[in-house]
Parts: sequence; structure tokens; C-alpha cells
Amino acid sequence: MADFRLVVFNTVARRLSFTKAAQELFITQPAVTKHIRELEEQYKTKLFERQRNSISLSHAGELLFRHSEDILSLYRKAEFEINALSSRNSGTLRIGASTTISQYVIPPVLAGFHREFPGIRINLVTGNTEVIEQALIARDIDLGLIEGHSKDPQISYSEFLRDEIVLVCSSKHPLAKRASVSPEQLKTTPLILRERGSGTLEVIEHALEPLKIKLSDLRVEMHLGSTEAIKSYLSYSSCMAFISVNAVSKELNSGELRIVDVANLDISRFFYLIHLQGKAEALSDVFIRYASLRVK
Repeated sequence: MADFRLVVFNTVARRLSFTKAAQELFITQPAVTKHIRELEEQYKTKLFERQRNSISLSHAGELLFRHSEDILSLYRKAEFEINALSSRNSGTLRIGASTTISQYVIPPVLAGFHREFPGIRINLVTGNTEVIEQALIARDIDLGLIEGHSKDPQISYSEFLRDEIVLVCSSKHPLAKRASVSPEQLKTTPLILRERGSGTLEVIEHALEPLKIKLSDLRVEMHLGSTEAIKSYLSYSSCMAFISVNAVSKELNSGELRIVDVANLDISRFFYLIHLQGKAEALSDVFIRYASLRVK
């Protein structure tokens, strides 16, 4: 078991909030403060710089945070491997994954999981985020991997992998050599977007709000139901599209597609592992532990 003080520090460092760390760890805020104070006394240095309404990591805190990530990862890996030795895992695990994750993120994880746990059969279904959430609530699947900002109170969400959505176009596009475009230029640029119910579209809509841009303000040429269809369409049109960077790595490396930044727009998000509220079922828990170790 890892030093709980280190767990508390790591949580505060990730959240940059004593209140959020207390909520995540199910302890009181004074208890969080006590653990951090003990660590600062142990190392005889400040770990956080405290402003009136916010905190940030000190130089020593940044150093400890990097090491804490490695240390806690090793503890999780050791616990997982020891538990795996004493368990006979078999059965069928029904997983649902949103389109981007199922096509570009999860296949190597599934392959590795099958090698390590050949007795567990995987059934994978694919759909947009809304479809996967509804399948979980209906108990048609045991576990889901989704994108998006939606939060259903029946579902437990845990961060799985950080992702970034970028604006891309064909290398032949007139704007392909531009470093960036303005939000106003974005409004007049023909775009291809994912369908309603897509987690990617939901995240884009949320990210545009600080720029006071609505989806209805954009010049949308078409909505398509898959990232592959959008990438193919871009090759034959003068449109641009917002796509997960995980989905276009090959096209970016080959020079087929180019990224064009939008000034003052950063669309970063997490992919989430989801299960129904309460402790995850045994096979789901095995997969969650395995997958979390492979992407962090």
C-alpha cells in the first residue's frame, strides 16, 4: 500500500484544489491539509504556492509530483500483478466504446489484455457516446469507454486518457500552410462535423462557448457518422474538420492532412472509463486496472 500522504499530495497536485482532492479521496479538507503539512515538514520545503483563491506547485512540488506519478504507478502495477496471480479470471466481458476510441485507441489494449487473460472473452460494441451510455444503463454492456462532457448520475466516470481535438484539412487546402486562423475566419470556413450524440461534437460545442461561438454560427457543410468518413471526405473537398489527434496521426505523418490552429481555442478532453454506480463487477475491474496501467 502506497504512503497515503503521497496519494493525497498527488491528488491535490492533479486537481490543484484541496477541496476537490478531499472529495475525490472521501476525506475532510482539514485532513488533506494535515497530510500536505506533514510532507512539507518532512521535506522542509513548500510543495504548493498558495494564492488567495488558488494554489500552484512549487519547484519542489513539481519534482515530487513527477516522482509520485512513477511511484504510484509502480504500486498499482504490483497490486494488479499480485492479484492476477491469485485469481482465476474467466468469463465474458461486454465492452462498449465510442467510435474514436474503438478505432484508434483501444485495439492494442484489447490485444494485450487477451494475451494476459486468455480465459476472458471480450465482446466489443461500438457507437457514439450517447449510445454507449444508454447501453450501459440498459445493462447491455458491463463497461464503457467514451468521450464527451455528459455526466449521468447513474454512471461512474473515471479519467482514462487525455486527448486533443484539432482542426485539420487536406494538405491541398488553401489554408493548409497557415499557422492559425481567427475565430471569425472559422465561422466562414466550410466544416464537416460529427453527428448529434457524438462525444466529439459535444466537446467541440463546449470548447467554443468561451469564444461566444455556437454550432449554429458555423458554416457546416455536412454531418458524418464516423471519423473515417470525415477524413476521406476532406481529401475531396475544401472543407476542414475537428478530429481527435489520436485519429489522424498516420495522415499527419504522411503529410496528407495538416493541422491549422484556431486562435485562443484549446480543445483538450479526457476519454472516460464508465460503469454503473457502485463497485465495478469483477471482470470489469480487472480490465479497468489493466487498461489504466497501459495508457498512463
